[in-house]
Amino acid sequence: MANVVVVGAQWGDEGKGKIVDWLSERADVICRFQGGHNAGHTLVIDGAVYKLHALPSGVVRVGKLSVIGNGVVLDPWHLVQEIETIRAQGVEITPETLMIAENTPLILPFHGELDRAREGQSTVAKIGTTGRGIGPAYEDKVGRRVIRVADLADDATLTLRVDRALVHHNALRAGLGLDPVDRDALIALLREVAPKILPYAAPAWKVLDERRRAGHRILFEGAQGALLDIDFGTYPFVTSSNVIAGQAATGVGLGPGAIDYVLGIVKAYTTRVGEGPFPTELEDEDGQKLGERGHEFGTTTGRKRRCGWFDAALVRQTCITSGVNGIALTKLDVLDGFETLKICTGYTLDGATLDYLPTAADQQARCVPVYEEMPGWADSTEGARSWADLPAEAIKYVRRIEELIRCPVALLSTSPERDDTILVTDPFAD
Repeated sequence: MANVVVVGAQWGDEGKGKIVDWLSERADVICRFQGGHNAGHTLVIDGAVYKLHALPSGVVRVGKLSVIGNGVVLDPWHLVQEIETIRAQGVEITPETLMIAENTPLILPFHGELDRAREGQSTVAKIGTTGRGIGPAYEDKVGRRVIRVADLADDATLTLRVDRALVHHNALRAGLGLDPVDRDALIALLREVAPKILPYAAPAWKVLDERRRAGHRILFEGAQGALLDIDFGTYPFVTSSNVIAGQAATGVGLGPGAIDYVLGIVKAYTTRVGEGPFPTELEDEDGQKLGERGHEFGTTTGRKRRCGWFDAALVRQTCITSGVNGIALTKLDVLDGFETLKICTGYTLDGATLDYLPTAADQQARCVPVYEEMPGWADSTEGARSWADLPAEAIKYVRRIEELIRCPVALLSTSPERDDTILVTDPFAD
């Protein structure tokens, strides 16, 4: 049976939540493989709105197993709160429906404090983080001083891990003018949260291997977008983990052979939250119209998203680095009513023409988009569930995107509702 990886192919906020939820009906297991609760997924199901940050999107599906993989960094207190919130909306979450990999690193309170202190004292250039401790937690993971879920089960190990982490962090805090961490209070907090987290802990890699061998379909769910990847994004204005599809295998403990299909989620225009280059950004009426019609505010932070025309050069790039087999094109309905649409096909840089965004930050900042114009459409595409429901010009726009990014459209989303989706190619097809 096919196993599918879902990745954002822009700067995030492409509508992954709805697509993952839609696909999860066809899957048996849904796994989060990277990121933290800095990413937000909004699901709209029969008019009910679910806002998820740490939980995999599959939790709203009855009878599915949702997995938080080791590639994620997890704030245990946030997770407990999120579980309670979702339960209050009528979704039951138990150890039979949610699993946390035992080797998942934990985000601790001092990670968030460090994150915010750094951003607040930056005199060079702000990265635009959410301040939730994601980056510092990943730093500790690489520095071999992070506390992992399994450590919560043994008090002696937990104490040793805390002491090791504080040798590093108290020195950092002194340099930033912060008080030392209250060791005993931190250990008490961890002891208190442990029994709320440990029932979900398991060797996820083993369970997933067993599920795969039994023929169960696995859906791998990424957070953020490929342009925020620590290696292939617009560095340093990126997240602190690998976002591209190759991370799916490492982030849950399965080999790359477990991946059969990569679905890239692509918005019909482009948005970005926070700092960093954005070649097609619009600061005019068209940009404002995209933001208002698309309700472009971050699920996690509430920050207003920057909006611009579709950048085919960037999406073509991310389709290559993630090995995308097909895309899910979302928010086509937001473009309804535009008389003219523009698509970025490449850039000019100091007189030269490029078909990709260069790596060097100074060159990225000087790139000027090269646009191709297309006629818009007056009729509504909202709620369309077949090609026959779409205006001819909308179909031409979709087909031109396919040509420019060199990747076919597998799914087309025409509203936030789960069923307003046109299926072209089933990613789970054998």
